[in-house]
Amino acid sequence: MFKRLKSQSGFTLIEMMIVLLVISVLILLAIPNVTKRAAEIDETGCEALEQMVEGQVQAYKLKNKENPATAAALVPDYLESENDLTCSDGRTIVVNNGAVTVTNP
Repeated sequence: MFKRLKSQSGFTLIEMMIVLLVISVLILLAIPNVTKRAAEIDETGCEALEQMVEGQVQAYKLKNKENPATAAALVPDYLESENDLTCSDGRTIVVNNGAVTVTNP
């Protein structure tokens, strides 16, 4: 009447706990690397933004034969808005008589 299942497949509780342990160890190893890299990503992103603004200042100089006094002179032809000059880490890109600098918050 009752048939025995000869081939039962699946994870036992112990096997499932081992899999969860391995996944937890991998996550614990990965999280410190991600947090260490966040500062590097912010720094690189701000440098890239600074270089882009410097390129737009050069384009302004070529067209107008003078340095832009401020970042406002670059809007709207070279920059979408002055609000775009803030890096993700809070530093700000400033244009002053054609010189591009990064200021700390």
